[in-house]
Amino acid sequence: MAKNFALIGAGGFVAPRHMKAIKETGNNLIAAVDPSDSVGILDSYFNDVRFFVEFERFDRHVEKLRRQAEEDRVQYVSICSPNYLHDAHVRFALRVGADAICEKPLVLNPWNLDALAELEQESKHKVYTVLQLRLHPALIALREKLLKERRNHKHDVCLTYVTSRGRWYLVSWKGQVDRSGGLPTNIGIHFFDLLAWLFGPVQQSEVHHSEPTKVGGYLELERARVTWLLSIDHDDLPETARREGKPTFRSITIDEEEVEFSGGFTDLHTMVYKDILNGGGFGLDDARPSIELVHDIREATPVGIKERSHPILVNSVRRK
Repeated sequence: MAKNFALIGAGGFVAPRHMKAIKETGNNLIAAVDPSDSVGILDSYFNDVRFFVEFERFDRHVEKLRRQAEEDRVQYVSICSPNYLHDAHVRFALRVGADAICEKPLVLNPWNLDALAELEQESKHKVYTVLQLRLHPALIALREKLLKERRNHKHDVCLTYVTSRGRWYLVSWKGQVDRSGGLPTNIGIHFFDLLAWLFGPVQQSEVHHSEPTKVGGYLELERARVTWLLSIDHDDLPETARREGKPTFRSITIDEEEVEFSGGFTDLHTMVYKDILNGGGFGLDDARPSIELVHDIREATPVGIKERSHPILVNSVRRK
């Protein structure tokens, strides 16, 4: 039987991926909310969604459905709201008797996970998060290969993610650390989750440089040494990307060999939904390592440029 979904944050950047996933898994989106009414994208996927711009009215509607027959009530709440609201919106989902499917980061602080775990037990409903890179076929194959290796030394890994953003970014909630968690949380958490999934738990973390537009540092994982940089500064794009007019450069190298996973992204959210609906899914325990790490990075005092600092970071600091 098709399941009923409600969507929080229908006007956001990532929301259409969730709409597509709900549609492609044969389910129904019956209610949505967003303070912005620029949500015409809903019509591309569903033609009878109750839409609200006030959360209180959305809450009242979903609560009313909860008291009706099983085929009428909401079974899943998909959460695409700003990061700092995720915790409250997950709590809403559990309160109305639904499972939550929440975008990254699931919460901003590790202790929020403990409270949600208690609410899961009380409500008998589940909290899922979207860790879609773990379902990428090329990355699954890479992980299997790495786990089969017999090595006496750690891999050398370099993570580079430069995605240029205009001045609007720092003015929006994404540029406010208390609302977004900063760059490591907002644009980097899925990469940090991927690295821990591939190479094991964090043993050491250094932050070499931190400012609103770029953060870089070093990680020691169980099976890897990682130099990393996250930036929204256009000037940090490699020359090749700028020549080709590309606003984003994403690279992960392992022992100086590029990991190719640029393709296969279009259907990952649908794969996440299929996994959840088939009894799988990634929950609170899966989310914890990366949430703990980005929290520690956010709270760390930068130690300055080191010999093992990311080369783009070194050049960026020198430019100043």
